Amino acid sequence: MKKIFLWMCCLLAGSVWAQSGLPFGVNLAGAEFGHGSKMPGEVNKDYFYPTTADLDYWAAKQLRLLRVPFKWERIQHEPFGPLTEAEVGVMRQMLQEADERGLKVILDLHNYGRRKVGEQTYILGEPELPLEALGDFWKRLATELQEYKSCIYGYGLMNEPHDMLEHTPWVKIAQACISEIRKVDTVTTIIVGGNHWSSAERWLQVSDELKYLYDPVDKLVFEAHCYFDEDASGVYRRSYDEEKAHPYVGIERLRPFVQWLKANNLRGFVGEYGIPATDNRWAVCLEHMLAYMQEQGVNGTYWAAGARWNNYILGVQPKNNYTTDMPQVSILTEYLVTE
Repeated sequence: MKKIFLWMCCLLAGSVWAQSGLPFGVNLAGAEFGHGSKMPGEVNKDYFYPTTADLDYWAAKQLRLLRVPFKWERIQHEPFGPLTEAEVGVMRQMLQEADERGLKVILDLHNYGRRKVGEQTYILGEPELPLEALGDFWKRLATELQEYKSCIYGYGLMNEPHDMLEHTPWVKIAQACISEIRKVDTVTTIIVGGNHWSSAERWLQVSDELKYLYDPVDKLVFEAHCYFDEDASGVYRRSYDEEKAHPYVGIERLRPFVQWLKANNLRGFVGEYGIPATDNRWAVCLEHMLAYMQEQGVNGTYWAAGARWNNYILGVQPKNNYTTDMPQVSILTEYLVTE
């Protein structure tokens, strides 16, 4: 009865800020691998998209939301230039395979608010990389992937934008992208990452202005990230005690973001969280946070899986030809959808 009352209140207030039945999942990293001389690089040599074996494994675990990071430079070699036909073809094939397995994919542009032009890296807003370049890219990609809309959960505009130029803030860039995408696609959700590495804990200080973004079809989702080590970097350099962790650290860090969503009647998503398997106390932190997310109607994707990880401290890529689960997976499979 309480849930029905809350649902009705949300409807009367406008769009529902949190929804039930939203899927949880994992990041399938690999297509963003390689930097410097490895850019753009060669697919299946320097970087890797998810394999069919990856898709089969996560579909069997019923973790049906896959966030797939990729690099801007690989799919569009020059700003405002044509998309790379071969790269778009690989992406189409991945989406087709995911769709056949009932999986949803977030296309996550993993560039941190910058990209290489020639041999030099520029921040969006510099003369060599005007803010319009990102909107142009997303308009082109949305056009190319029209037939795969049913499989695409959302367009992840930019992973962890940070230290953006004062005269070209992230909110201005994001609005330009939304406007360009909606010229060709009025159906697909647009996922907007927060400022300052998408910090959930500091959301009010660094990302509050994102509430003013306008989408004519009202299909924006805001993305935060949350790790449990002391600096929230996800590197986990030290032990649980040295990182000053405690069982509810994830909830504490995520709460400002969730409260912001609720206060502004907006939808949210946690694109990255992860723990080492070296101390079971980290697992307790993860379970508490996932339970909180599920209760609050905010879904997310664990960081990370991917066939080419080599002993990554947070990795959940299965071992022994997909027959042996990593310890974290037993917790992830307890939280498949929001309540």
